Amino acid sequence: MSVSLDEVAKMDYISFKKSNCRNCHKCIRYCPVKSIRFSGNQANVISDECILCGECYVICPQSAKQIVDETEIAAVLLHDTTPVYASLAPSFAAYFEGVGIESMREGLKKLGFADAEETAIGATFVKREYERIANEATMDVVITSCCSTVNTLVEKYYPQLTGCLAPVMTPMQAHCQDLKRRYPGAKTIFIGPCLSKKDEAARVGVDAALTFEEIASMLSKKGIELEKKRDNDHNSRARLFPTSGGVLNTMTNKNPAYDYYCIDGLDNVIPALDDIQRGGISHCFIEMSACAGSCVRGPIMRKQHPSPVRDYQRVATYAGEEDFDIAQPESSLLANEYHCTLLHKVMPSQSELEDILRKMGKITPDDELNCGTCGYNTCRDKAAAIYQGKAEINMCLPYLMERSERFTDNILDNTPNGIIVVNDSYEIQQLNRAAMRMLHVHSRSDVMGEPLIRLMDPIDFINASQYGKRIVNKRDYYAEFDIYLELTIVTDKKSGNMIGIFRDVTDEESERKSKETLSRQTIETADKVVDKQMRIVQEIASLLGETAAETKIALTKLKESIANEDE
Repeated sequence: MSVSLDEVAKMDYISFKKSNCRNCHKCIRYCPVKSIRFSGNQANVISDECILCGECYVICPQSAKQIVDETEIAAVLLHDTTPVYASLAPSFAAYFEGVGIESMREGLKKLGFADAEETAIGATFVKREYERIANEATMDVVITSCCSTVNTLVEKYYPQLTGCLAPVMTPMQAHCQDLKRRYPGAKTIFIGPCLSKKDEAARVGVDAALTFEEIASMLSKKGIELEKKRDNDHNSRARLFPTSGGVLNTMTNKNPAYDYYCIDGLDNVIPALDDIQRGGISHCFIEMSACAGSCVRGPIMRKQHPSPVRDYQRVATYAGEEDFDIAQPESSLLANEYHCTLLHKVMPSQSELEDILRKMGKITPDDELNCGTCGYNTCRDKAAAIYQGKAEINMCLPYLMERSERFTDNILDNTPNGIIVVNDSYEIQQLNRAAMRMLHVHSRSDVMGEPLIRLMDPIDFINASQYGKRIVNKRDYYAEFDIYLELTIVTDKKSGNMIGIFRDVTDEESERKSKETLSRQTIETADKVVDKQMRIVQEIASLLGETAAETKIALTKLKESIANEDE
């Protein structure tokens, strides 16, 4: 079954686990064509811009990207009465260590396949077509069309160079069509290390494309173990196709009219295409592979087999020295055309770009750091992506840091409390204006990174850090600054930093002391008044006592006088 290019463009061959996406921007940083949209701190592939290189799948640290599983499609095909044939990419020799084509054939038949053959048969057809094209020398620059990711890259991003692609099928397509010619009505399933083959399979009539990981899973679920044995077939030179330079190494009688080059890895392929597009390059036959190391380092291999030397050795030692002894189909049966695919990218005007840059805090050219932390090569590329709805302003780390620092500094510098941040080595990391005023610091740069002891006694911070002592509203007089401060220390356990919060209580202490002095003076005055009153009372009492005695004497005498008169 084949589908149209428009239908393929709507398919997503990479799925996302949103719960795993941590907004690290690593996928956009490694995506060679920036075909990832960030929205709501989540990454999503833009299908019509994606070239299916699989970089985002390989490098995602949280495994948030997953290749769409087609094992269910394969299972349905295998349960049908129509025979299904497997086309097995030659890099299987690296993935399934010690296993040859006969062991793979036996295992796949147990799984339900009618039979299995090597895609290297198709590679042999393709290699012979490349030799014919080179001998005819009608094309100025020839780019091999084995790698479907390179083909897609050229069709989408270098449409002027589609005429440079060798007008030949890929080995997968050539082999699967050959299988269907030999077995009319049969279905075909390609098995390999490549993500982009899923897209190609849907376009060219291959019924399904599985990765080595998927077929290994199917075998495991059925309890099928592959016997570790290799074949002694020397007529298998095309098995070198998945290695770097493998296409050129299989070609014989190269036309000296061409210079032959091998370029692999998109970091090299894209500059090479740029160079060819600029013009001035001619008489070149170029083998291009999207993956550094070619198919043997395809996405599945890099993710599951991080051993490039061993994988190359396994493929190279399994390859023979001669071509497969097979009849070559007519050239017309292997012909293929590559067409440009229009990408509808709307670019901002200069004023729109500058407006976005201003919102990103890029006011002058010096503000454009081009640090790449957002995933884009330059700030202007990022601004264009924002305009296209592919990126968000807050993806800029320097912008976020500056905004956060500005917001934090605005709060810190306008709070009346002094704040000083000290790390676990008791070195000053930050302090606000209030702390600078309290501690007589003229410039932050004078103390940043310096030991706290240069500014003040660190004993309270040591007690809080090493002994877990709670320092809350601890009031002390700092003689060197002639100030009373109330200190509270908060410890951040994750970073080990300590935040000292100072409150200037000098006025409170002065007021308290004034009240104490006034109270003492009041008490002293009261004591003096009481003492004086007591003295007055005593004097009054003394006077009253003398008067009473004199009165008593006078009355006694009066009494005696009256008594004498009565006698």
